[in-house]
Amino acid sequence: MGDAMDDDRLTAVGLFFETAAGLESALGRQLDSYGLPRVWMEVLLRVSRSPGGQLRMSDLAAQVALSPSGLTRAVDKIEEAGLVRRVSCPTDRRGAFVQLTEVGRERLDGIIPAHLTHVEESFTGLLSPTELARFIATLRKLRDHLNPGAAQLTPECPS
Repeated sequence: MGDAMDDDRLTAVGLFFETAAGLESALGRQLDSYGLPRVWMEVLLRVSRSPGGQLRMSDLAAQVALSPSGLTRAVDKIEEAGLVRRVSCPTDRRGAFVQLTEVGRERLDGIIPAHLTHVEESFTGLLSPTELARFIATLRKLRDHLNPGAAQLTPECPS
């Protein structure tokens, strides 16, 4: 039993969870100070970085690791704040898309510089450029295996 408890695989997964929790806490506090919950920031970033500035709800749910109902509740609140809007696609009735509003874009533009500084101080600045590139590649490999839906995007709805 002793040898199994010293297994590097347990160490790796434990360190990953501890690091993710620490990063989520640090960045969450910073975002809270701007009046923007971490989940809202994730939604806004995912939508803004998607083709056409919009993303299907189901794709967004996979990327932010929320259930469809959890995402619906989050998007409801973000939409009430005027940061996103839902749009239907006349050529695809399977689901709604979320679009960033001008107010949402302005809010992101105002927060991103400070957020990037905090990300640099808390996370990416601790890695060399080579380490960061390798880390991103490793995370993509793990994500693509564990959550392949997060890597796939539904084409944007033609206007």
